[in-house]
Parts: sequence; structure tokens; C-alpha cells
Amino acid sequence: MAFELGFDLVGFTTAEPVSEKHSARLRDWLASGHAGDMHYMGRNFDKRTNPRALLPNARSVICVGLNYRTTKNGKPGAFANYALYEDYHKFVKDRLYMLAVEIKERVSPDRFKFKVCVDTVPLAERAIAERAGLGFIGKNRMLINPRLGGQILLGELVSTLDLPADNPIKNKCDGCNHCVEACPTGALHIDGTLDASRCISYLSMEHKGDIDEQLAGKMDGQLFGCDRCMLACPFEKIAPIRHNSDIRYFPERCNITAEQVLHWDEKDFLKVLSDSPCDRAGLAGIKRNARIAMANRKHDEH
Repeated sequence: MAFELGFDLVGFTTAEPVSEKHSARLRDWLASGHAGDMHYMGRNFDKRTNPRALLPNARSVICVGLNYRTTKNGKPGAFANYALYEDYHKFVKDRLYMLAVEIKERVSPDRFKFKVCVDTVPLAERAIAERAGLGFIGKNRMLINPRLGGQILLGELVSTLDLPADNPIKNKCDGCNHCVEACPTGALHIDGTLDASRCISYLSMEHKGDIDEQLAGKMDGQLFGCDRCMLACPFEKIAPIRHNSDIRYFPERCNITAEQVLHWDEKDFLKVLSDSPCDRAGLAGIKRNARIAMANRKHDEH
């Protein structure tokens, strides 16, 4: 059913809390200040680490993944690849509700209660998806599937159904540090720690106000997000491009320039980037990033 709805991956796991290792890692990460201004990450810790805190009496989690890889050229664009699609939150959420409706038609309503989750819900979805066998968490903290790479949108259906759990996939990073070495700001460490406060994706989307001059100088021409650590992954080299998907793709966003953005008003922003994840940064954030991109270009020219 999940594949018929357009998902590329599906796996089952229990509704048990994430491992103590994951919980401890999250606590340490928050305490270290590596979350930057994302203070919301420290809220609802119980829900974030325990699916049953989201749905009482939950017994399973159905995890799905959607491949969004757009090109094989391996070159980062001004917009992260997922921002070239319609807002994935609504798309994935709607498809999960459709999946829930199909399941309801096959089981007793009394047996099936559910909660739909995308990454706007406080749930450690990569840890859950890893446990469900969708992939392994790489040193860039992304979920990597050996067949599809790391450009995967995740969603979860927490349910009261008792389903057989899939086995996790063995971590295949081994001695590879390609993603760590590809990060221009040093946000990644070989032990798998992400310092989000240095991450270009975080800086271009989540951070409000001015960006540290040294970090801004390493953002190149990024307007929203960053794919560098993912594109450096060896599994990305063999991953397929997404074809024939119902999720709408806007290739014209690849042609947006910093100069254009600087002339936008709110109406222009909504016209070009409505129904996209770029709302996260807003017009003010995108314009700030455009000014940085222009400054970096001038610096490179001299």
C-alpha cells in the first residue's frame, strides 16, 4: 500500500522508546549548545524519544521514505534539492493519512488508532527509521539508505497495530569521512557530532539575524539549505534519480539568483516560493542569504 502511494521505502518497528544511547546523545548534544537557536529541540523530550508519548497504547511505527534526488551531477545548488519540490510536510502527511484510511478498511476500527508524523512533530524520526531498517544514520546525521542514498524525506504512522518489526541495517560508514571533509564550516565531526550552529543549512534557514562573518564567508552562494555533506557520500554516487512522482517539482527554482532575490518584495516571494519549505527562512532570511552570496562572489572575483 505504501509503495502504491508513492513511497520508496517502508519499514516497521515497535513503539518502544529510542535506545538509551540515542537519548543520551540527544541530551549531550542539547547541553553542548550544538543546537544553536533551535531551543524547541529541548522541549517535549519524552515525546521526541518515545512514540507512546504521542499515542497512548501505541504498539508499532510504520516508517516511510520518499526519494527526492533530482540530478546526478553532484553539484550543490543555491537551494537544497528538497526545496525544489512542493512543501514535503503536507505531501507526506496527506499520503500517510491515505495509508491510514486504507489500513482502516482492512482491520477492525477498534484495533487501529494512529498518529501521523512528519518532522514538524517532536519525534526522533531518524532513530526510529534506522530501527525500522530504512537506513543507517551517517556521520552527517542523515539517514542513508544503501540503495537510495541520503536524499530521503521521512514520515511515520504511529499505530496501535501489532506489526512484526524489521531488522536494522548495519552502519556502513566504516572509515569513510567524505561528508565530514566536505563541510566548509567544520560543522561535522568524525564521531558523528553535528554542530548545527556552524551548519550552512541551519544558518540559512533557522538562524535569525546576522550571521558570523567568518561563517558567512564560507556559505558560498547558498540561498536556502545545503546538500554538500550528502552529495559527498559514496552512496549518493549510485543512488537513482526520482522519476514519475506525484510530489510537484519546480526546476525553475534552480535558476533563481541572488540578484533577483534582492529585488523581491513579499508578493514576489510568495509567487515564486509559495508552497515550499522556504517559508522556514521567510523573505527576510532569503534576502540576508542573498546579500551574503553577493558579498562572497565579489570577494572571489578579487
